[in-house]
Amino acid sequence: MCLNWPHSKTSEKGTTIPATYVTTEPVESFVGRENDVSPTSDLSVGIATCPPATGYLRAHRHTQSEVYHILEGEGKVTIDHKSSIVSKGATVYIPTNAEHEIINTGKGELNWLYVLPTSLFSDMVYRFSEDEKAKL
Repeated sequence: MCLNWPHSKTSEKGTTIPATYVTTEPVESFVGRENDVSPTSDLSVGIATCPPATGYLRAHRHTQSEVYHILEGEGKVTIDHKSSIVSKGATVYIPTNAEHEIINTGKGELNWLYVLPTSLFSDMVYRFSEDEKAKL
């Protein structure tokens, strides 16, 4: 496990670091994705937004691991059926192929920075859980 913070919730399925350890109108949107370019060949970084109360990024998985850093708002992140409440300053590690979703539970926008180990966002292959269940 790459992240080992005191009092964090850590397991093989993911890590959530509480905001206290960090100083610093669709259901979701991805700012900067239209350019699909990061100044690196190894990482893709962007900001995603969910509107108040009803916004979410539904359960999905992909082969790349991922990191979320909550910039603003409140929500619930679920990784492989284990939920954590997140708010500004929280950081979440999502392991490779883990099913995950994020839901805005607050009264304001939920904004998070995401980091993926791929040079282009368009290289991502999202497998949404509802699609997988439909194939069974």
